[in-house]
Amino acid sequence: METTRVRFPDASIELAHGAGGKASRRLIEGLMLPYLANEVLAELGDAACVELPGTGGLRLALTADSFVVKPLRFPGGSIGELAIHGTVNDLAVSGARPLALVATWILEAGLPAEVLEQEVAAMAEAARHAGVRVVGGDTKVVEHGKADGLYVTTAGIGVVDPRVHLSAASVRPGDQILLSGPIGDHGITVLLARGELDLEADLTSDTRPVWPLVSAMIEAAGSGIRWMRDPTRGGVATALNELARQARVAVLLDEEAIPVRPAVRGACEILGLDPLHIANEGQFLAVVSPEHAEAALEALRGVPGGEEAARIGEIGAEPAGVVLARSSFGGTRVVDMLVGDPLPRIC
Repeated sequence: METTRVRFPDASIELAHGAGGKASRRLIEGLMLPYLANEVLAELGDAACVELPGTGGLRLALTADSFVVKPLRFPGGSIGELAIHGTVNDLAVSGARPLALVATWILEAGLPAEVLEQEVAAMAEAARHAGVRVVGGDTKVVEHGKADGLYVTTAGIGVVDPRVHLSAASVRPGDQILLSGPIGDHGITVLLARGELDLEADLTSDTRPVWPLVSAMIEAAGSGIRWMRDPTRGGVATALNELARQARVAVLLDEEAIPVRPAVRGACEILGLDPLHIANEGQFLAVVSPEHAEAALEALRGVPGGEEAARIGEIGAEPAGVVLARSSFGGTRVVDMLVGDPLPRIC
């Protein structure tokens, strides 16, 4: 059967297509969705939630993620840990308790066995800490020079908590926006680990499993949680722009309320970057109904690692599809999705 080609506007794939911003969205919506579209994929969530027939409404969440971070190891983490945390976090922000993962390794010929062993051990420890098992996978080896050491892909499955039904369509004006902790730590840490910035900073990646935080919030707010997302590539700005466009609402941020460490802010100022565009690997955003917001925030702050959780804004009706940030000086700016790829291979 002949397939009609779609009119994807870009002649070739560039680094920006993998950055999680506008080019990534153009790639997914312009080239992939026309061929693969279905009602589950159309949600474009961090995981696909599917109901199992004959189970009385049991829903499973499934997700997959690939990791190409450079360098392989950095302060606070490594590619083996990221491969666990990234996938279990995609499940967690879909309201699902992570159950099991599979891992696929693409290895470059000549990779020292010691390096591979370090990352397998890091993966095993991260999985143990996250309460999941790696139950399957695959390994492929390519010629020397055809890969940069190693790449990892993980896929995971989890059980969705019946109390939550997360969707951009559930978001309403007046809902409150919560953030689990400081942003930008991971992206700037990896950048510094590459030696690309002559800056001394006491920073480590925020990579961690967020299910303990999400679980506590579900216990406190349950069905009052409308939507969640972990702001990895493209950062908080991209995640909230996607929400604004899908839900056809305005996202109104209080910029002073957003926690950013001084070292991250300083590095961003030197590089001309916005902390809202920097990748995170251990934080998440949640939109919660007004009547549940305080309980949800208190629950987050009561979990180790959630002490700096903050209420950073609210949902408005207009201007629909736009993210606005209000500064301490009273001015307001439009916060757009990430354009280009200022920090490639960050996860």
